[in-house]
Formats: sequence, C-alpha cells, structure tokens
Amino acid sequence: MEILNLLLPDFSLILLGVLVYRITNWGDEFWAGIEKLVYFLLFPALLFYSTARLKVDLGVTGGLAQTGVLALLAGIVLTWLGKPLLRATPMTYESGMQCAYRFNSYIALALATRMAGEEGAGLMAILLGFGVPLCNIAAVHALAPKNSNLLRELAKNPLLVATAGGLTFSALGLHLPEAASVVLSRLGAASIALGLLMVGAGLRLSGLKESKLVVGWFILIKLFAVPLVAYLIGRHLQLPPLQLRIVVLFCSLPTASSAYILAARMGGNGPFTAFLISFGTLLSALTIPFWLALVH
Repeated sequence: MEILNLLLPDFSLILLGVLVYRITNWGDEFWAGIEKLVYFLLFPALLFYSTARLKVDLGVTGGLAQTGVLALLAGIVLTWLGKPLLRATPMTYESGMQCAYRFNSYIALALATRMAGEEGAGLMAILLGFGVPLCNIAAVHALAPKNSNLLRELAKNPLLVATAGGLTFSALGLHLPEAASVVLSRLGAASIALGLLMVGAGLRLSGLKESKLVVGWFILIKLFAVPLVAYLIGRHLQLPPLQLRIVVLFCSLPTASSAYILAARMGGNGPFTAFLISFGTLLSALTIPFWLALVH
C-alpha cells in the first residue's frame, strides 16, 4: 500500500493528461507550447534548485552515479546485440533503440520527490546529470553516426545545463537567496504537474506496424534488464538504502517523449517510436511497483 500510495498521485496525473487531451479541442499547438514551457523553463528551474541545494560528495554519491551509468550502458549494449538477430528495417530498429535506455525525467523527479523530498530529488538530479548526455549521445549516434553537431546540441540541452549549473553552484559553496529559492521552488512544483499531464497527453498506441518481437525486446531491456543490472550493481557496491531505491527507480522509468521528437526530426520511424514510448509508459505502472517492492 505504501508503494501504491507513492505512485498513485503521479500516475493519476498522467491519466488526467490522457483525458484532458481526449475531451478538449485545444489543438496540438497548445500542447506543444506547454511542452516548450516545461522543457525550457520550469523543469530546468527544478533541476537547478534541487542540485544547488545538494551537498555533493563523490565519496557518498559516486557509487550511485556509477551504478546508474553502468546500468544505462548495459541497456545500450543490449540494443546493439539484438540488431542482427531481430527482423526490422534498419531505421525502424535504430529509431526504437533509444526507447530501451532513455528515461522520462518528469516522472523521475516527481516520484523521487514523493519518495524522499528534496534529498530524493537531489539524488535523482545527479543521475539525470549523468544520464542525459550519455543517452543523448547513444540515441543520436544510432540515428546519425556522422552527426557533427552532437556536442553543440548537448551544450544547448536545458536539462543538462541546469543540472551542471546547480552542481557547480553547490560545489562553490554558494547559497540561494530566500526570494530566489521561493521562485525556483514554485517553478519546479509547476513543472512536475504540467510535465506529468504532458506525458498523458502524448500517449499514442496506434503506431505498431513492425515486428512485435522487436517491441518485446526493447520493452524487456527498458523495464526489466536495465533495472535488474542497477539492482545487482547497487547491492554489490552496498549503496545506502535510499540511494539503491533511487537508482533502481531511475532505471525502471519509461522512455521520455522526446525520443519521438528525435526520431521524427532525424528521419526515423516516428509512429513506431511513439508506440514504444506509450506502451512502455503504461506497462511501467505495473513494473515500477515491483522494483520498488524489491528494494523496499
């Protein structure tokens, strides 16, 4: 019941996003504007606020970061291992590969905050700081191995910039003024609610025209293999209980909706990617409680 109470509010907001999108006629431009507001302003404010207040000690959190990175790398490797074995057109397979390791940052911060308040959000922000560039590099490389703008795109990523800025702020021993803390806190709170509504509004289940075996492979990696690797490595490194829960939660998250945007912009199979994201998000409502119960 404790785990269900943890997950129910946030997945209820996702469901509300589905309903609002279906029963209103606000248009895709409205939702695109909300997504830009969250992605470029509200969510970076939350990441900066969470990390700027966190006392970073690599001796304490180094194992957390190491576990998260190794688990993501395991997911990336598994996608490449499956490519010669599964039948799918190259661009379709490469479009879907990112759905086996990318993660939804909105759900991540929402659940981490519910789980352990500011400390949980700060630990999750560290994982996001390492995970965002790693997963973006892997996804872009799969879709366009010769893309020359990768470093520039990473440097402009608002989530990465906000996390790096917050960690630097904390490392310098600086303190946020009270007024700035209140503003950032309120922006961050808005980002969680709107971000979860956007997850629901973006769910699409009509793009499956490819091999169901490929879908099953990517879902298996994302929702089972990656969190299992995180759990085993975290236990091996004897992570503190909260850190173990946070990193397993991080690795059990469904794919970010931005994976669809990347696939569509780089000439990939957008509808197939959208289906993978949506199907994985729905299944994660069942698999996340399992992983949290395992590390409880």
